[in-house]
Amino acid sequence: MNDYSGTINSGGLLLLGCGKMGSAMLRGWLDAGVRAEAVTVIDPYPSAWLQELTENGLRLNPQRPERPQVCVLAVKPQMMGEAAPTVAAFGNGETVFVSIAAGTTIATLEAFLGADTPIIRCMPNTPAAVARGITALFANDAVLEDDMVLAENLLGAIGKTVRLQNEDHMDAVTAVSGSGPAYVFYLIEALAEAGEAEGLPPELAMALAKATVAGAGHLAENTEHEPSELRVHVTSPGGTTAAALDVLMHGETGLRPLLKDAVSRAAERSRTLGKTER
Repeated sequence: MNDYSGTINSGGLLLLGCGKMGSAMLRGWLDAGVRAEAVTVIDPYPSAWLQELTENGLRLNPQRPERPQVCVLAVKPQMMGEAAPTVAAFGNGETVFVSIAAGTTIATLEAFLGADTPIIRCMPNTPAAVARGITALFANDAVLEDDMVLAENLLGAIGKTVRLQNEDHMDAVTAVSGSGPAYVFYLIEALAEAGEAEGLPPELAMALAKATVAGAGHLAENTEHEPSELRVHVTSPGGTTAAALDVLMHGETGLRPLLKDAVSRAAERSRTLGKTER
């Protein structure tokens, strides 16, 4: 794990919202060396874990939070209108805002915080809970390169990061990696059920499905071979895998057109939500 303790100055971190994703980020920061006393959290329903961290110096729900170096907006998109005024006074200044609110555009955030506010819009995903996430970032013109590197360092504590050159790509990112874990979880469910249908006990079928998906993903991420090559390596002509792939790779009813349609619908929904908020 990288040490990011030197990236946060005395101004510190302000985390607005500490639900599942906010907690995952906070755990990652602390594990990476960020001191608890450098962090302020504003959350109306703090967990017991969060309250325990106050013993280590973390500031929880202060009446007047000091201007932070970085303010991370980790509230639900529908709560942004209510939560943003809490930190609006830090806009149009040196505070860098990092938002993980799905579907909330840079333009919407600028309307809350001011057009001159450095804002980085991000889309993480739930494997961040085990520091295996991936986060896409897009910044407005007020963000400096040092600000972007700082945000990447912080988000690097919960997984990988990638930069986007076009904010419009965020809808596709949402559909692929933001929503993607749900597709994989459903694949695990379906694979386990298929094993049960062939006579496996439910617990064994689920254990096999989980380990197979996790192992295949780890292999795909840690080898020089492309997924298509790995698939060929597993597939013997006329064998069992080939028989299954005849179904999964069918041009009209197989997995590829099905996933293409699913991602398209998710991306369109993301675009619709973005237009609705404006």
